[in-house]
Amino acid sequence: MSKSATRSGTPRTATVGFSMVELVVSISVMLILTALAIPSLMRSVRTYQLNNAAASVSDMLKFTRFEAVRRNTQINLQLTQTASGWMVWTDASGAGNGGPIDPRDKQQSIAGYATLLPSGIAPAPNAIQTAVGGGTLTTLSGANGAVTFDARGAIRQSIGGPVANVVYLFYVGNATDPDCGYRAVVLLPSGGVQIWTAPQGGSWRQVG
Repeated sequence: MSKSATRSGTPRTATVGFSMVELVVSISVMLILTALAIPSLMRSVRTYQLNNAAASVSDMLKFTRFEAVRRNTQINLQLTQTASGWMVWTDASGAGNGGPIDPRDKQQSIAGYATLLPSGIAPAPNAIQTAVGGGTLTTLSGANGAVTFDARGAIRQSIGGPVANVVYLFYVGNATDPDCGYRAVVLLPSGGVQIWTAPQGGSWRQVG
């Protein structure tokens, strides 16, 4: 009479998971990739901030010009330095640069990484001067000031003043971190607006 041997029907299961070495390697690779991506991401963010600040200045100039034509009167666009940066605003109520700013007036804050710069920080505007026919260039950014639009949309030297025959420049950038370059908003005597860009130490080219 034969005896049948009983066998266990439960198989041994292998433990599934990462070893400590695999985990350390994975984390190291992730940290390396993150370190490589952060500078590129920061550059993209700063480039966006520069473009956005230049577009904001351009939009405020166009809006103020539109308001002057719509109201058939002369209106100033004001540039006022604040604790955090600059305020660019349409002075439709005639408050003057000392303000206070009428809350009904359209205004745009230029603050943070991108700010309004005086002349002498951005590259020399030789290409801009050539493009506008060699006219006189006057930098308005970097100091409290105003631009006057008349009822035709052209530029005046002041409210009630003569027609301006100069080209105004508004530089946008960061004085201590020029890695992403600079932007320039160009205001023509006719009231037309252009946007230019230049790398650090490079030459200007028109982008808008």
